Amino acid sequence: MKTTILLLGATVAALGGLTACGSSAPAAGGGGAAPAGDAVSVKDVSGVGQTLVDASGKTLYFADQEAGGALKCTGNCLSFWIPATGDAQAVQGLATMKRSDTGAEQLTFQGKPLYTFKLDTAGEAKGNNFSDAFSGVDFTWHAATTTAAAPTKAPSSSDGGGYGY
Repeated sequence: MKTTILLLGATVAALGGLTACGSSAPAAGGGGAAPAGDAVSVKDVSGVGQTLVDASGKTLYFADQEAGGALKCTGNCLSFWIPATGDAQAVQGLATMKRSDTGAEQLTFQGKPLYTFKLDTAGEAKGNNFSDAFSGVDFTWHAATTTAAAPTKAPSSSDGGGYGY
């Protein structure tokens, strides 16, 4: 596992100049590639480490409960956790899957569906290690990192309560 993370980190570092956040260069690979500006890149997010971010600089997250690509964040969950889209070829380990509930394409990282958190702005990771529940499913969310980082404790919520608005 450590070797995979280190190799992925080295690959991401090597690609860093090619996948700048907000890049207007077209994605390699042609057909099915995301439009220009949808690049995923890696950014050092305070307290988290080298983290995948979308073209807006927002942290990308996955939920433990969706390991293996099993979509469980549906309905009201999608009000807070927005499915990530973009160039699946930008960083090693990224791919796309078709959501069974909406039919939309969503980015995955190492087989886990990726999301942004509604309450984050660029460079934040408020959703890292966050726990919440929707439709009877308890979720634990993690920033998608390319390097190991010490986990931080985040608040938890149930059915959207406690999100501060």
